[in-house]
Amino acid sequence: MIARTLAPIIDRKVGRGKAIIIVGPRQVGKTTLIRSQLSGSDIQFFDGDDPTVRYLLDTPNTEKIRMLLGGKKIVFIDEAQRINGIGLTLKIITDQFKDVQLWISGSSSFDLFNEPLTGRKWEYELFPISWEEYENHAGYLKAEQDLENRLIYGMYPDILTNEYGEEQELLKNLVDSYLYRDVLAHAEVRKPDILAKLVQALAFQVSSEVNYNELSKLVGISKDTVQRYIDILEKGYVVFRLRSFSKNLRNEIKKGRKVYFYDNGVRNAVIGDFSPVGMRKDTGALWENFLVSERVKQNAYKLTFAKPYFWRTAQQQEIDYVEQRGQNLFAYEFKWNPSKKAKISKTFLDKYKAKAYLIHRENFRSFVRISDND
Repeated sequence: MIARTLAPIIDRKVGRGKAIIIVGPRQVGKTTLIRSQLSGSDIQFFDGDDPTVRYLLDTPNTEKIRMLLGGKKIVFIDEAQRINGIGLTLKIITDQFKDVQLWISGSSSFDLFNEPLTGRKWEYELFPISWEEYENHAGYLKAEQDLENRLIYGMYPDILTNEYGEEQELLKNLVDSYLYRDVLAHAEVRKPDILAKLVQALAFQVSSEVNYNELSKLVGISKDTVQRYIDILEKGYVVFRLRSFSKNLRNEIKKGRKVYFYDNGVRNAVIGDFSPVGMRKDTGALWENFLVSERVKQNAYKLTFAKPYFWRTAQQQEIDYVEQRGQNLFAYEFKWNPSKKAKISKTFLDKYKAKAYLIHRENFRSFVRISDND
């Protein structure tokens, strides 16, 4: 088992009178992480993928919940987003059974149980294995040697631990079986084939600024539907967006969005391309997606409260990634090849007094491993 950064953080929250919720994409290890935190046999487990469990936990009353808990002091509800009315059930457990430690996992961030648990929960996001977790597990040398494979096959636990060369098959199964399951179940998407087509279009545009009008024409749905579907894909942990940074300069693009996938392997499975890095035309896009998704993991796990953006002007001046930490701004350009030159906009640096960094193949660890001194 690869040790997760969240484990000791969550461990400190046990027994403090609040539910512990872990959300994130399917198959990233949420159940494994929670089970590693549980001890003893006094556990009541409910699997939200089980139709019987979904029926029993669909808005039961207090006495029915008491019967279902069976006097257990630890309750784990896995894939809770699959259960109708689960929010009220969770609220009853936390309010009426004070001596019960409630654990919840979910594979989407749809507001199914968050509002009823306001003030009653500790909530964390778990993502595919981070570079830091992988390097700590495999060692610096092995991880360094494996970097190009990670750009292609990503960081899902099953992919990293597979010893039989089945990465492509595993990723295809992941995309076919799990990628849209919760999205389709909870978002009233009436045309799943259109959703899949949109995901593929986004995969080809990864790390680029997306144009909703162009996507609308390409996929054959309205601009508003494109935006709604992308919102749904974000809540289902398929993709995430960066907003454009704009504050003072008149020519800054104010409403732009760049789209990234939470995992490179999933992105490559969507477009059906597992070619080696040296044979690809999209290496730069893969490198940027890897770096930004790793930064998302680090900022979430380390509670940095950093705000991520990109920056572009009407004159096509641009910066790959901008991060705001407190009142300070940091500008990053990404290049796979260390010898390739990159010029970071002097206009941006002068106006915002930002610090500039070039992140490449040889120095990327400082970007994907945030320490207390950063």
